[in-house]
Amino acid sequence: MLAKVYSATTIGLDGVLIEVEVDVASRGFPTFTIVGLPDKAVDEAKERVRTAITNTGYKMPDSRITINLAPADIPKAGSGFDLPIAIGVLSAAGLIKKDKLINSLFLGELSLEGNIREIPGVLPIVIEAKKKGIKTVFLPPKNACEASLIEDIIIYPVSKLSDLILFLNDNLNLSPQPILDLNHINKAEDFEFDFADIKGQMLAKRGLEIAAAGFHNLHLTGPPGTGKTMLCRAFPSILPPLGKKEILEVSKIYSVCGLLNNSLLIEKRPFRFPHHTISRIGLIGGGSIPKPGEISLAHHGVLFLDEFPEFPRSILEALRQPIEDGVVVITRAAGSLIFPCRFILLAASNPCPCGYLGHPKKACRCSPGMILKYKKRLSGPLLDRIDLNIEVPPVEEEKLISQLPSEPSVKVKERVVQAFERQKRRFKETRIENNSRMTPADIRQFCRLSLEAQDLLKQAISRFSLSARGYFKIIKISQTIADLEGKEKIEVNHIAEALQFRLKEEA
Repeated sequence: MLAKVYSATTIGLDGVLIEVEVDVASRGFPTFTIVGLPDKAVDEAKERVRTAITNTGYKMPDSRITINLAPADIPKAGSGFDLPIAIGVLSAAGLIKKDKLINSLFLGELSLEGNIREIPGVLPIVIEAKKKGIKTVFLPPKNACEASLIEDIIIYPVSKLSDLILFLNDNLNLSPQPILDLNHINKAEDFEFDFADIKGQMLAKRGLEIAAAGFHNLHLTGPPGTGKTMLCRAFPSILPPLGKKEILEVSKIYSVCGLLNNSLLIEKRPFRFPHHTISRIGLIGGGSIPKPGEISLAHHGVLFLDEFPEFPRSILEALRQPIEDGVVVITRAAGSLIFPCRFILLAASNPCPCGYLGHPKKACRCSPGMILKYKKRLSGPLLDRIDLNIEVPPVEEEKLISQLPSEPSVKVKERVVQAFERQKRRFKETRIENNSRMTPADIRQFCRLSLEAQDLLKQAISRFSLSARGYFKIIKISQTIADLEGKEKIEVNHIAEALQFRLKEEA
């Protein structure tokens, strides 16, 4: 007998529907064959399915079983086909009613005792299932939360194979998963670091506030122990919250990577901080089966690169195109995949190998050649893509021991959120969301400069030989500063403040 069951897999960040065709022949030697480009994990499903069916109390057909995963030209990977294969085998053997299999999709890995384990990539699969007209999805309980984001599709969390068989045969009732309303998600955020814990460093805090409000990249430079890392670790506490669309996009990436811990969605902006020994594939993405890298896991959030010059130059140069375009294209022989990566780049570095170049009290022990070699690890084109460059000096003794409280993150976040909302209203008819993503055409359309501001900008171009990219970045930063102050027009003081964050690299 022949049975057909729907399942799915992921290619990149997209779900692909797979038809699991099961034939249980009445004649022939007992064999179990899976075809349709299965990988090792899919091929091993034969033993898991056979043992799970037996331990559930049902009899495995003692005949030739052939499984075809269609379309046959798409590689199939992972253990998520265990459940649909088991359901298909039992249906072809006449042990399950076939009417419940129509417009239903099955996902899950089987344990040897018949329990159903979670799998990665459920969220994009359910999105694709809805597009293809699937009405019901059966999946592991730990994947039910992410699947319940999608409306107009019934999600059944099932913990045991035996329970699913009884339900399909109308001998047991299962409760569907309620649809998750993102508007009622608990958005209370707890952060490890707060701006109130950081003494002094007002210029750096101001730069981080501007970076958060306009989604600008930022580079902190200073001696060891001045608070660069702590400032960056406190940065998420002033970021605006994720919107509903952004929660879905980020959760989709984490679902494919299997990083949705404890069945929770990604409800606050990601903060990724890879070590400088990371590989190029780990940072950018790729592999034999291409997966998102750290830059995609930081989508709509922050990528923090501490000890910036210690990263291999080849890896840092690979960031140039993703920073500019907001997407990374992974090309392999089988085709190309596009992963989103719109993130804020935070970088922290020392001024020299020993770290004390320019320190007011400690002498630098590096030779001029060592300093030059150290600085050459960061190329000019890469630094030109960083909007804000800030020197972080040692904290003065009076400020360090002062008992006066610093401004807390919650106060800074209020200003950032207000500025962010102004940008959303400004760009509501466009595809961009913040100032850092404006093109030259967008700048001409949306940015209005006072006559005094235009004069100062002309002087800066002439005196400091600003590049075209630097010129536009100064206007973007100035627009963000104006948004923080609630101004409709860019004034001369906004240009002046933006210039101090750019001239370090332009000079």
